[in-house]
Parts: sequence; structure tokens; C-alpha cells
Amino acid sequence: MAVPRFWPSFRQLLLVSFLLIAALLGGIALKAVWTFDALMLQSSGFARSALNLNGSVQALSERSATMERAARQSLILNDAVLRRRFAEAGQEAAQALERLGQAAPAALAADWQARRGAIDRLMAGPPETALDRERAVAAEFRELDAVNTALAQDIQRGIEKRNADLNAELDASRMQLMRHVVAAIALAVLLAIGLGVLLARPFKRIERAIDGLGENRLDLPIEIRGPSDVREVGQRLDWLRLRLTELDADKARFLRHISHELKTPLAAMHEGVSLLEDGVTGDLTEGQREVTRILRDNTRMLQEQIEALLRFNAAAFEARQLRRQPTALLQLLEDQVEMQRLQWQAQALRVRVAGEPLTLQIDAEKMATVVGNLLSNAIRFSPREGAITLEVARDGTMARIDIQDDGPGVAEHDQARIFEPFYRGQRQPASAAKGTGVGLSIVQEYVAAHGGRVEILPAGHAESRGTGAHFRIRLPHVA
Repeated sequence: MAVPRFWPSFRQLLLVSFLLIAALLGGIALKAVWTFDALMLQSSGFARSALNLNGSVQALSERSATMERAARQSLILNDAVLRRRFAEAGQEAAQALERLGQAAPAALAADWQARRGAIDRLMAGPPETALDRERAVAAEFRELDAVNTALAQDIQRGIEKRNADLNAELDASRMQLMRHVVAAIALAVLLAIGLGVLLARPFKRIERAIDGLGENRLDLPIEIRGPSDVREVGQRLDWLRLRLTELDADKARFLRHISHELKTPLAAMHEGVSLLEDGVTGDLTEGQREVTRILRDNTRMLQEQIEALLRFNAAAFEARQLRRQPTALLQLLEDQVEMQRLQWQAQALRVRVAGEPLTLQIDAEKMATVVGNLLSNAIRFSPREGAITLEVARDGTMARIDIQDDGPGVAEHDQARIFEPFYRGQRQPASAAKGTGVGLSIVQEYVAAHGGRVEILPAGHAESRGTGAHFRIRLPHVA
């Protein structure tokens, strides 16, 4: 996969992602505000229009009633003032009808005007026909009231229809807005997930690169693709890898050099002491023989220390080169017990292997060294006719190996340093040869290289028996 020529920085990508999501949700919010403002304005206009229409209908009905009273009284009393009141009320009723405008059906408006014209014609005539005309006017007003009632009902139905239409439009707008909001949220979530995956992928690579450095896999170059600042972090990690490789090589060269420089004069010293002990330079007194014995023991001890240092350095180097393969843990433990059968039978020890069959992807040779070193320690520290238990168990996604003995155990103040190179605890067996102090360090190196850990459980632990040493190994990747 080719690295793109231009990658914005992580901060720029993060800012762009936030701006995109904010713009998306902000646009939906603004559209919602605009839609509801438009609907509120429309609703407010409709409310004013409905009030005006109801007011005009009520005014038309009231003015019609005033017209009827004034008309009938003026016909009976032949009063000019009442006649003027009738004319004024008629003019106001006509204005109310005019205000109804298109809301009033044309047929009803025309019928109202026709009834009004008929009433106006009946108002004119000689006094002797006033009573007959009054009865005719009363009939016309009854018809006019019916027209007013029809107008009021029709306008009320129109108001109700407009109100229903407005509610339907409001519901439709709400549903549309809800769909837009859901779509915007879904799009924002997809955008956030996409950007999250895009931004998280380089950090996963960084995490794997750091794990590789922690596990001393220094032969693999580190290349992180992604934003420019993340690529820069990858370059610094690769520089750190190269630097660690150089330091490791320098340490290995130094150890080889110093070991070689020490072994040559040490061999000469050892040869000289042997010549002195053999009496080549003459017979030795008892005191001189004691001094040569001390020199011989110390040169042998120093030689063992140098060889242990070389073994530990080799083990630390080999820990980075694991050859993993499916390995049955129980079989591995049984093989190590069988290989050291002479040692534990010589002390009449009882060695037991137990547990469930687990298979792990591990370096069988290095893990055999781990189990072998711990078993050798257990044999060395166990009293005669004691018992040693090796047990395999599953602990979640981890495999657990427990090795317990009946020896004196590890002193509390030694437990924190027991895995340090060349550290020897105080509780050393009097009858056994003194150890070099690198066996447990090699155990820790190999277990850590597999991504696991080794620990010693304190005396009195709920899962321990007796006061002997109890070492526990935890390894991941149970198959």
C-alpha cells in the first residue's frame, strides 16, 4: 500500500472531524428552527385571520338584528330617526360582509345582498301599507338570519379546515424534521466511526510497535502510516529501535570482550595454583596448602561467575528469537521430570505432575529451560523424601504453571530481588553446591519474552501448601 503524499496532521484531522459533525448537526438544528419559525408565523397569521372572521360574522349578525329592530319600529312608528338607524346598521352590516371577503361563499353573499335589497324596497311605501310591509320585512329578516347562520357555519367549517390543514402540515414538518435528525445522527455516527477507525489505526500500529520494543523484537523496522505527526512518532520509534539495537550489540560486545580478557589471566592463575598444589615449585607447608586451596576455590568460583554471565547474556539475546509452535504443557512438564529423574530419585523425592491438558503457541525449547531451572531449584532446596508438585491449569485466557516444593521457601526480604541476575537468597541448602544466581533471571527473561510473567507466591498463600517455595508462571494465548 503506497503512502499518500499528503496527510494532514492528527490535530487537523480531529478538528476537521469535529467541524464536519458540528456543521451537520448545526445545519439540522438551524433548519428545525427555520421550519418551526415559519410554522409559528403561519399559525399566528391563521389565528389572527380566524379572530377577524369570527368578529366579522358576529358583527354581521348583530348589525342584522339592529337593522331588523330599527326597520320594524320605523315602519310602525314612521320615525325618521329609526329610519336613519336602520340605514347606518345596514351600512355597517355591508362592511362586515365585505370584510369576510373570499371566506364567505359567493352564493350566500349574493343571497344576503338580495335579501338586503328586498328589505330596502319594502321600507319605501305609503303609511297606510306600513303594517303589511312590516310583516313582509319580518319575513325577509327571518330569511336574512338564516343566511347569516349559514355564513357563520360555513366560515366556521373553513376555519376548522384550515386548522386541520395547519395541524397536518405541522405533523408532516415534524416527521420530516425527525427523519432529517435521525439521518443526520446516523450520518454523524458513521462519520465519527469512520474517522475514529481512520485515526485509531495508526495508534494500533504504534501500540504494536511499542509492544515489539518491549519484547525486544528489534529486527523488525517500524513504519507507521497516517497523519504527519503520527508518522513522525513512528520515525522516532524506529530511531529508538535502531538505538536499542546498537546498545544491545555494544553490551554483547562488551560482555564478550571483558569475559575473554578475564578468562585468559584467570586460566593462568588456575594453572599456577594447580602447579603449586602439585609441588612443582617445591613442597608446601600446611599453611601454604590452605592458601592454595582458597585460591583454587576462588578462581573456580570466578570462572563459574564469568560463564554464568555469558549464559545470561546469551539467554537475554535468545529470548528475542522465539520459535513458537503448538506445545502440550503437561507433556513438556513430564519430559523435564523424566530428564531430571536421577537427581530427584537420589534424594528419594516424590515428584507429581497434574492438571488439565492445555496447548500453547510457545517456544518449546525455551519453556523447557524455564521448567527445568525451576524444577532443578526445587530438587536442590527440597529435604530428603520431600514432595514436589508441578501443576497446569487454565486461568481465563491465561495458562498457569505452578511448581511447589517442601523446602525452606524464599525469605520475605528475598522475594523482591529473587529474579535479579546473580542474586542468591539467604536460605541456601548446606549440603548442595552454591548456585550462580542466574537461573531464575533466565526464567524471567524467557517467560517475559512469551508475554507472560513469573512470580513467587508468599508463604501462607491460600493456594500454597506448607512453607516451601511456590513459583507460578502465567502465559497468554491458550489454544
